[in-house]
Amino acid sequence: MLQSLANAVAREVKTKFQKTALPEGKPDGGWILLDYGDVVIHLFSPEQRDFYRLEDLWSEGNVILRLM
Repeated sequence: MLQSLANAVAREVKTKFQKTALPEGKPDGGWILLDYGDVVIHLFSPEQRDFYRLEDLWSEGNVILRLM
C-alpha cells in the first residue's frame, strides 16, 4: 500500500509541478520519504506513525495536508 501511495504522489507532483524526488525507505520498513526540497512527504504505516510521532517533533511547522 505504501509503495502504491508513493507512486501516486510522485506521479501527481511530476504532472502538476514538474518536480521529481528519489524516494528513501522501503514499504516493508513502514516508511517512505519523498524529498522535494521545500516540501518533504512522509508516508508511514500505522505502526511507524505511532512510533515516530513526527507531529510532536515538528509541532511548530505548518501542516498543509493530512490524510488518515
